[in-house]
Amino acid sequence: MNHSLSPQSPCLHPLALSLAIAAALTSASLSQAAPPSPAAALGLKPVQNGVEFDEVTKDQVSRCEVRDIERDDWSGWEVLGPDGTMLRRFADTNGDKKVDLWSYFQYGVEVYRDVDANYNGKADQYRWMATGGTRWGLDSDEDGVIDEWKTISAEEVTMELIAALADQDATRFAALLATPSDIRGVGITGDLRDSLTKKAVRAASKFKDFARSQRIVNRDSKWLQFAATSPGVMPAGEPGFDKDVTAYENAVAMFESGNKSGQLMVGTILRAGDTWKLLDLPTLAENGEPIAQSGGNFFTPGGVTAPTSNGSSAGDAKTQKLVGQLEAIDSRLARATETKDLAVLNAKRADVVASLIDAATSLEERDTWTRQLVDTVSVAVQSGAYPEGLSRLQSLARSLSKSSAPESKALRAYTEYQLIGTEYIARQSPDADFAKIQEWWLGELTEFTERYPRAPETASAKLQLALSKEFEGDDKAALKLYKEVASDFRGTDAAERATGAAVRLQSVGREVELEGRTIQGKPFRLSQMRGRPIVLHYWATWCEPCKQDMKRLRSLQARYQRAGLQLVGVNIDNSREQAIAYLKENSVPWVQLYEDGGLEGSPLAKQFGVQTLPTMMLIDSKGRVVRHNVGEAELDSELAELLK
Repeated sequence: MNHSLSPQSPCLHPLALSLAIAAALTSASLSQAAPPSPAAALGLKPVQNGVEFDEVTKDQVSRCEVRDIERDDWSGWEVLGPDGTMLRRFADTNGDKKVDLWSYFQYGVEVYRDVDANYNGKADQYRWMATGGTRWGLDSDEDGVIDEWKTISAEEVTMELIAALADQDATRFAALLATPSDIRGVGITGDLRDSLTKKAVRAASKFKDFARSQRIVNRDSKWLQFAATSPGVMPAGEPGFDKDVTAYENAVAMFESGNKSGQLMVGTILRAGDTWKLLDLPTLAENGEPIAQSGGNFFTPGGVTAPTSNGSSAGDAKTQKLVGQLEAIDSRLARATETKDLAVLNAKRADVVASLIDAATSLEERDTWTRQLVDTVSVAVQSGAYPEGLSRLQSLARSLSKSSAPESKALRAYTEYQLIGTEYIARQSPDADFAKIQEWWLGELTEFTERYPRAPETASAKLQLALSKEFEGDDKAALKLYKEVASDFRGTDAAERATGAAVRLQSVGREVELEGRTIQGKPFRLSQMRGRPIVLHYWATWCEPCKQDMKRLRSLQARYQRAGLQLVGVNIDNSREQAIAYLKENSVPWVQLYEDGGLEGSPLAKQFGVQTLPTMMLIDSKGRVVRHNVGEAELDSELAELLK
């Protein structure tokens, strides 16, 4: 019998592959069935349109390889390209001998998957990941259309909005709107809740007419980028707010139709858990006219006009023209690959932003454009895409230093701090003397903290200086710096981290507590493990030394099993899904903790002020810290001494 799958049409639904695989099974497992042919496996496409993933030409298909998945807990097949790069994975994750996970890769990294979460043979979830983004859509009726979003970023909301307009797809738009339960759930109350609910309902009902009547976004339109100032918070206790509510206001989606660019005023985007939601229909700029900002729902009630409206109409037109030039350059930057082209485009972009600074008609607008110039040039320099940008930042810092205006002090501090970090990276050529660069960097940071003792950037600078003192073994100097940050910048994230670091540095011989949740969401307290020695291991999937430590920790756990050694992992990836995916492939037999926020924001990292990875703490059976930062190489001897 020929068990391989026959070639399928490009639009084959995952259900068809599941049935074909089920028919191919023998009595034990997928691994005992003959794999599908490369042509059949590569003929399968994602259920959702627009997914970017690696495909091979017809002449390469025969040189691809289909092999069994090499995992104890999964069965199924993987497809490798002619060069050995992973292209596809079709997996049975629950042992029922039917594929329930269809994965697509780009450059060897999984970027999208169709998921059959209820194991009935049809995909009901669609997930983008890694360079594919963060979207996670749910399809309750399994018709291939996303009914609601479990996870979606504000940027991706604007991407979906452009696609919904391009296809005049009211269902796709409706999935982006805040529901009454969303609005109620985030803590909005009273008349404001009723008003926003009515606005969202009205937007859903009017979308079809709006999409048909507009002539700017069409089927050829492509999303380019998201533009907005930082999100803001309406704090709990304000009228209409039972909880802190986070939102963007006056957000803009930039898009391209053929060789023309355009802007879509999205307005307010509300954060509801792991999703961001729209509250109203967008506004379009017709025929290249300046786009007016919509009235805000939270921070700018009553409506405001575009930032340039305080100046003359000539100023408005000039600014709009410059913004259009900026969009065109950004579009070209997104497609450029050659270093020379990137350098030229980044220089042109910096010129345009400098012109926008000159054209600014308010201090706030000038500040915003200046910070954008600093940020974008800094990133371009550090990535090697604009080496000459360093001198531009240096020139900007010098010009700002000549201003005595009180309002320019914050901007000077911001620019100088970013310049220090940028130059630190730029100096690190292959033949550079790293010790001298490090000495220069620490000296610059120290001088910066003396020039700007109360600037927000000084808190970050002192945290870096304190960490360097920890590396040098000078805990006394590090503790002094941590205490200064905790005292001088109360109420900030930096102060929380500094307070935690101070606790950690003074913890040897003292009982400590760590509270949080496991990666499965269950409550956890370190004191639950009293009576057994503990190794607390902070790690992330992007930290290679951490992953090597985990392999060695496994052997230490086996060696000291009789002594009751317990391991507790603390993952501080930015995404819970990243950690879960890694642990599925690299199972470890100890508890793993996780809370959102990453290295800088996770409450688990803040409790002990962890700033670098890997970090390990050794704690005795009475809950007292033996070492507040122990290396893997020292851990064996420390345990042997502790457990004598």
